[in-house]
Amino acid sequence: SMPFLLCLKKKKSPVPLGRSIFQKHTPPIQQNYQALLESCLKSKCLFTDDTFPAHISSIGTGALLKKLPRNLQWKRPHALHKSPIFYAANRKQLDLCQGLVENCWFLAALEALTFHQDILAAVVPQNQSFERKYAGIFHFRFWHFGEWIDVVVDDRLPVNEAGELLFVSSVYKNVFWGALLEKAYAKLYGSYEDLQIGQVSEALVDFTGGVNTRIKLAEAPPDLWGILTRATYSRSLMGCQTHLGTTKVLKNGLVAGHAYTVTGIRKVTCQYGPENLVRLRNPWGKIEWKGDWSDSSYKWELLSPKEKILLRKKKEDGEFWMSLRDFKIHFVDLVICKLTPDLMSQEDGKKWMYSLKSGRWVKGSTAGGSLGFCNGNFWMNPQYWLNVLPVEDSKKSPSVCNVVISLMQKHSTKHRNRAPHLFIGFLLYKNTILFPFFPDQYQESNRKLPPGFFTRHQPVNKHQVFLDEREVTHDFHLEPCVYVIVPSTLEPQQESEFILRVFSRKHILRIFNNLVDDIFLLQVNDFFFNILKEIVDRYEGKIWEDFFTKHFEQNPEINAVQLQRILNNISWRNFQNFRLNFSLDSCQGILALLDLNATGTLSIQEFRVLWKRLLFYLEVFQKRDTKRSGKLDLVELHTAVQETGISLSNEVCNLMAIRYGDPDLQISFESFVCFMLRVEIMGEAFRNLTQDGKGIYLRESE
Repeated sequence: SMPFLLCLKKKKSPVPLGRSIFQKHTPPIQQNYQALLESCLKSKCLFTDDTFPAHISSIGTGALLKKLPRNLQWKRPHALHKSPIFYAANRKQLDLCQGLVENCWFLAALEALTFHQDILAAVVPQNQSFERKYAGIFHFRFWHFGEWIDVVVDDRLPVNEAGELLFVSSVYKNVFWGALLEKAYAKLYGSYEDLQIGQVSEALVDFTGGVNTRIKLAEAPPDLWGILTRATYSRSLMGCQTHLGTTKVLKNGLVAGHAYTVTGIRKVTCQYGPENLVRLRNPWGKIEWKGDWSDSSYKWELLSPKEKILLRKKKEDGEFWMSLRDFKIHFVDLVICKLTPDLMSQEDGKKWMYSLKSGRWVKGSTAGGSLGFCNGNFWMNPQYWLNVLPVEDSKKSPSVCNVVISLMQKHSTKHRNRAPHLFIGFLLYKNTILFPFFPDQYQESNRKLPPGFFTRHQPVNKHQVFLDEREVTHDFHLEPCVYVIVPSTLEPQQESEFILRVFSRKHILRIFNNLVDDIFLLQVNDFFFNILKEIVDRYEGKIWEDFFTKHFEQNPEINAVQLQRILNNISWRNFQNFRLNFSLDSCQGILALLDLNATGTLSIQEFRVLWKRLLFYLEVFQKRDTKRSGKLDLVELHTAVQETGISLSNEVCNLMAIRYGDPDLQISFESFVCFMLRVEIMGEAFRNLTQDGKGIYLRESE
């Protein structure tokens, strides 16, 4: 039986004269931000973007227009606030709220991005402001079908009569990066209205160039908590969606058919035993879950006072905790976006390869449709030769290799929602004709596999489901061998462009093509390694595997002495000139701050939190230690603290230097770590306990 054969069929319209039959994807308009900025500064005029004008046409033509206020105006941030800020370094000040556009999927992905400053900086270039070199022009970067593109916008934003933003706004009303990024994204996809319908997975890929894994929570694997843990601590971005329903806001506080961001996880110790919790955020910035572990739940009384203070937030800000059990019941799927090599730093660890090929399904030549239609034309689809090679340094059995294959269709119109997605998928075949080298006749003609091959052989993924989504991704565990990938639409003679991506430790990807005309966007001579990129994941690489195997396999919990030994024996590559020396007192202080359940030890989860902070502190410390002395003076300390996004008065900073510095008030990296951890954790405790942002009331135990 054929899956998903019920597709919406539209009446075919005749092709206008003088227009090519194949509708190519319309690439976005490329503008030179730097040249436009310099031109505006020179002529002392503010930029106006004629390619995406401050006009109703940029908002759309459909249902969104009915929601607009009567006196819609377009205003620049300087006209809306006396001291507008483009971007705030403090993560909490990056929180956004949804506007009139129903784009919770976009906001949920954007919220996930704010937890990774380096990735966010790739999308939102940081050297932009409303003061220095301001000319009413801003730019953002998005991953668009295989390449990073720069989108330029002016800063005229749609507002109502009261001067309130109609679409995305920041929780802090003087911060405008979110509203301007939404405008750039709307420009990329045609209009604000084109952002009305979408999926978290699409936006996550557009922000990172990553590859998605989707987990249906009703059929979640037994190690879902392990997957969430690895994703949380490996720079992955996560979003999820609730079940569709007739009621918009349910009695339990969740919004039906709504996207949420997964903002954190935590294993807590209750009086009856451990409980796994998931933290989520509603992009509306309000309306929260009301069940177990919600802000007002009795369950918090089962925790130690310290754990309760640092995790519970009694605020209607859209962020809340719930148990993993409830998460699996009330949410449909979890999307985890893993990053591609474009955002990985070249460090030791697992080395992966990444290949990208572009192609087209063209009527009469390569739009063969799926096998399910039994039309004998399946072989006409584009065919890709994949040679999966063994990896010498793999700890796994050499007979199994992890391979991720992703197929993404391109929309043919400028507007992303004007044409529905086709149902797409791909079949993967083990190639019994070819070997790791081509026989001469195949090498010379670059010939496709014949129709008979596909009638005689079963695909590796026998139960492939064709989905009407932009991207279809699958993880495979394959033995080193030659395979053939055949991407197709569900029905024959359906036209579209697509990109095919393959990720593995080691492979070669090549296209079969026996057509004379160049219907593929990449030339055939890109064989072997010239478009292969090496991926290195610094958080999940060999260092991580060896590190945790060595330190946590025997002892799932570590004490202060073991923590000291670990920290002082790590190979800190940026500190090769001198040796780090965390004292036992420092390690006891770190442990006291992070050990929320008062066991006197750190779990692997608590250590991962510490490790993530250490890497961030190291980056900031190195940047501010301009003399390379291994210490920060008072001025450098002030700028380092500001760089982390924390606002401290001079008096507090000086007091901390006296507490943590040497007699000359010089701060070592070890002291900087203890100092920053204390400041961050105290700040978190204050934010969770305060009702008005000005002060807190504490009970004796707290």
